[in-house]
Amino acid sequence: MLDYGIGNLRSAEKALAHVGADARLTCDHGLVREAAGVVLPGVGNFGACMRALADHGLVEAVHGTVASGRPFLAICVGLQLLYERSEESPGVAGLGVLEGEVRWLPKSVRRPQMQWNRLHLRRPDPVFEGLGDAPWMYFVHSLAVTPSAVGARDVVATCEYGGEVVAAVRRDNLLATQFHPEKSAAHGLHLLAAWVGACGPVAVRRGGDTVAEP
Repeated sequence: MLDYGIGNLRSAEKALAHVGADARLTCDHGLVREAAGVVLPGVGNFGACMRALADHGLVEAVHGTVASGRPFLAICVGLQLLYERSEESPGVAGLGVLEGEVRWLPKSVRRPQMQWNRLHLRRPDPVFEGLGDAPWMYFVHSLAVTPSAVGARDVVATCEYGGEVVAAVRRDNLLATQFHPEKSAAHGLHLLAAWVGACGPVAVRRGGDTVAEP
């Protein structure tokens, strides 16, 4: 997990460990390059998160991981950072990995959305297998992504909250969720376990030696 000093990231780390991952919070570029899978969590303000990523030298680490083909998971604001810009922080460029922008949820609903909500699965994805057509997940957010016409093809799941909200996207090795799987009880752990399984054997360093763990 990329540790760039934003918010409390321990709950995601603990959830990944619970499903069998050798999860580590790190900003060490060497560990990131060696990891079988990388997680970009996110809590708080878009602009502050982008500045923190840059200050920790992790922008290139995100792009490098996505380009490498290794499993990459982004959560909540982590998903939003993958897009080009956000109304929350005008003038701050996002990572631009995916096409589109982040916009405020409509004023007609309470912001943030802080509740359980049902997903509407648009297309099959391995991490949702076995969860049924409308699994419950937990959301905490005031903004949501609006993909471009190209980016719309990446949408895997939506939910309803003052209109249709993008809840999960997938592009090749990249998976990103607006909801918090680590806070979503059994359904969220199921998703994390499926993602960890896709990472395959995990390479870890112990005393200078690299060993494989299931």
